[in-house]
Amino acid sequence: MTPNPLWELTLTRLRLFFREPSAVFWTFGFPLALSLALGIAFRNRPPEPVRIGLQGSGASERLVRGLEAAEGLRVSHFADEPRVRNALRTGSVDAAVLAREPIEILYDPTRPESRLARALAAETIQRAAGRADAVAVAERAVTEPGSRYIDFLIPGLIGMNIMSSGMWGIGYVVVEMRTRKLLKRLVATPMSRAQFLWSFVLMRSAFLFIELPALLVFGWLAFKVGVAGSLALLVAMALLGALCFSGIGLLVASRAQNTQTVSGIINAVMLPMFIGSGVFFSTARFPDWLQKPLRLLPLTALNDSMRAVMIDGAGPRAVAGPAALLAVLAAVSFALALRIFRWR
Repeated sequence: MTPNPLWELTLTRLRLFFREPSAVFWTFGFPLALSLALGIAFRNRPPEPVRIGLQGSGASERLVRGLEAAEGLRVSHFADEPRVRNALRTGSVDAAVLAREPIEILYDPTRPESRLARALAAETIQRAAGRADAVAVAERAVTEPGSRYIDFLIPGLIGMNIMSSGMWGIGYVVVEMRTRKLLKRLVATPMSRAQFLWSFVLMRSAFLFIELPALLVFGWLAFKVGVAGSLALLVAMALLGALCFSGIGLLVASRAQNTQTVSGIINAVMLPMFIGSGVFFSTARFPDWLQKPLRLLPLTALNDSMRAVMIDGAGPRAVAGPAALLAVLAAVSFALALRIFRWR
């Protein structure tokens, strides 16, 4: 019985991958190490106290006592105004209070922590002077599930890993085979161009069922990051993303003649998505006129849908738009790659 070329090619790609320790590390080890480092760095912890610099020998005891007793304020005393201004300039304090008539608060409006310090200092000074609230307001601290940075980060790292695997694991490898004249030899084998390209797609899709559980299990064990929605829908979206970036990786590699060229093309394709697709921070930080173009990036569609399922518990209807975009890009990129691919 003649073995199926597609099956044999796929198995060959899998064996070659596991024989490269560096490839295994960048596929599995690096995302886990990155999520651990960022999860620890941005873990939930009590807010840092706001630093206030107080200057003025004429400061009333009531004012000093009020500032020092206020919750969330750390007061440092300065002998003269130039020193407290220098502390504000260098970031040693977030705001400065000059105890004179009238009391003056110095702050930097370009720094969010400085604006917060100004508001807290002004509130504390007014209360120390005897001001009472006109309306009683009840306060309650609330932490919603999925609001932590690590909850935002894990879906973005999954999307980034799927993109990197598709681009580097397929695009770079195909061009390297072309450079080493391996593709030229494969022309004589009993297989079609479509079978050769599909073997890469199937290999990356198979790896998804190893990569995805590894990150999800690690996120749960290390940081209790769960999946609020359907696990099957999450896997389906990840598979669509893998197919999409596999097609783009093949398209990038279809004509490149050497590894230097394909490396430049891969970086040019991936860099806008690293920055603008919400891997490490929300796309809402970009101007309004950029929002629609960013929504057309495949990594944005993948990250948004993964977060919708993992954090919000979204169903199929909520992710239908991103899913359609990924499916169209996967079909178009693979069809173009199949059409323009060169063995030599």
